[in-house]
Amino acid sequence: MKHRTGAAAAVLAIGALALTACSSGGDSEPAATNADGSADYSGETLTVMHYEGEDSAMGIAWNRAIEIFEEETGATVDLQTTAFEDLNASAEQLFDSSDAPDVSEYNKGNATAGQLAAIGVIQNMDDAYAEYGWADLLGEGIDTIAMYDENGVMGSGSFYGVPNYGEFVFLYYNEDMFAEQGIEVPTTLDELEAAMAAFSDAGITPLTTSAQEYPMGQLWYQLALSQADRQWVNDYQLYENPVDWTGPEVSYANETLVDWLDNGYISSEVTGMTAEDAGLQFINGEVPMFYSGSWWYGRMLSDITGFDFGITNWPDTTLTPGSGGNMWVIPVESEQPELAKVFIDITMRPEVQALLGESGGLPVAANTDDIADADAQALIGIFNEVNDRDGLSFYPDWPTPDFYGDLNSVMQGLVNGDYDASSAATQLETYYEDYVSNVR
Repeated sequence: MKHRTGAAAAVLAIGALALTACSSGGDSEPAATNADGSADYSGETLTVMHYEGEDSAMGIAWNRAIEIFEEETGATVDLQTTAFEDLNASAEQLFDSSDAPDVSEYNKGNATAGQLAAIGVIQNMDDAYAEYGWADLLGEGIDTIAMYDENGVMGSGSFYGVPNYGEFVFLYYNEDMFAEQGIEVPTTLDELEAAMAAFSDAGITPLTTSAQEYPMGQLWYQLALSQADRQWVNDYQLYENPVDWTGPEVSYANETLVDWLDNGYISSEVTGMTAEDAGLQFINGEVPMFYSGSWWYGRMLSDITGFDFGITNWPDTTLTPGSGGNMWVIPVESEQPELAKVFIDITMRPEVQALLGESGGLPVAANTDDIADADAQALIGIFNEVNDRDGLSFYPDWPTPDFYGDLNSVMQGLVNGDYDASSAATQLETYYEDYVSNVR
């Protein structure tokens, strides 16, 4: 997870793109030169992989980056789209094989990019950072997820990826459903629970989530963060000190979720629901609230037609799940590492970054004067609130390579009644310490 700086508000100037010699199939040969002195990569192919939807903010912006790349280099892009879950499971093998893409979006954090950096499956990008000046564009905090030490722990060491957008988690709410029930949008946790009780009394399940995938784990983490300070985040994410799994942070998160399940604020059906299922429940107007990330925002804007929706930060908290976005990485078996760097640099241009912002994303290197859309400004506004309070606190699954699945299994166990608050904490501690005790 990332912290500090108003990433979306960074006003940065990027100079002319420097096109360098390209490595193809392991051979280093200088590219041909155009009449204007720029490199000509005609006939070359760059394989780009990502898992963003075509209509998402990142998908829209990166499609434009591909157009610019092909126009300026003469090379062709072979765009390969995949699913987040599929790449999460296969990247270690894929990136070290002859089928590896030349550049790929990949999940950030100790358990994902850090793990691949530590075993040499993604390339060290220190030289590219120096050449293109990417560190200056990212700013303090956003670059934390791009750097990993020899053990794969983020925040120090060498650069292994380039995040070109920000992300965080917040509350989506159905304005029409709130108005129909005469319920005010909550600004405190007490008001949030009162609103959920009112919806429940009216026969409406107030909050949708997914225990099968990430949303409920992120809700669990937000509840813990609402009782935490920055040192607890550093202990949990960076292993500075042992985590007290019986302390107020985890205890509050587990006990609150059990209470909300018992009260019907969260349906037992979420144990078998995917993130897509939960998002569609909100998009279709079936539930009044959905706690999830900024990556949904562009889709909400395009797909919700039957009601008005709003967004707000979680009440009564300083800390919030969030970070710089998933990163561009260059697999160890990339056949076009130099062209990959050229493409990455284009995605950091103000033109592409502004398009990302206008499409509902959170750019890290845009001139905010270029972003006039009111919906985009609303998202950037609540993101800046989090940044201004140094609130970005990463994501709950980052500490270990398997914690994403481990946390989901415990969340499902809470929903099914297999765990109570105490036994859930014990099981999470076991999963966490099995890995962290060896690297702390």
